[in-house]
Amino acid sequence: MEKRDLYDEKRKLTGETIKKGEKIPEGKYILVVLVFMQNSDGKFLIQKRSEIKNGKYATTGGHPKSGETSIQGIITEVEEEIGLKLNPDDLQLYFSGRSDEQRVFWDDYYIKIDIENIKKLKLQKEEVESVGWFSEDEIVELMKQNKFFKNHYEEFEVLINWLNNNKCKEN
Repeated sequence: MEKRDLYDEKRKLTGETIKKGEKIPEGKYILVVLVFMQNSDGKFLIQKRSEIKNGKYATTGGHPKSGETSIQGIITEVEEEIGLKLNPDDLQLYFSGRSDEQRVFWDDYYIKIDIENIKKLKLQKEEVESVGWFSEDEIVELMKQNKFFKNHYEEFEVLINWLNNNKCKEN
C-alpha cells in the first residue's frame, strides 16, 4: 500500500505517514503535485481521467510517495500515468499554496514540451482513459460544460495568469 508523508502547517515533515486513501489527521497536511505541459503550438496535454477517477478532463498530477520530494513526485506521477519521462531541470514551479480546508499543500509545475506522437504514450488505464492536446479556449469550454476537474481548472487559471505576467515581463 502506497504511503504519503505528513507535513505540519509550516510544510515541515512530521516523520509520520498515512496510507493512500486514509483520512488526513487534524493539523496535518499532505502534498499534491500537478504539471501542465504545453507544446510549441500553445496547446496543453490534457488527460481524460478513467471513470473510476471521475471521468473528467484534467492535467497530470497526484501525490508524492513517502520519501519523495515534490519534483520527484511529479516526475513519478507523469511516468506512471502517461509513460513520459520528464527532465526535472525543464520543470518550472509556478505556484505553491496551502488549503487548510482540504489539508493539502499544492505544488504546480509547468513545462514547455513537444511530444512527437502522443498515441505512443503508455497510459495507466486505472487512471487515464486518453490524452490529447487542447487549446486554452477548449479547456475553458470543457470547464463550462462541467467536464474538467474543478481543482485542476483552478490551478490552470493560476497558470494562465502566470504565463501572461511572464509574457509582459519579456516584452
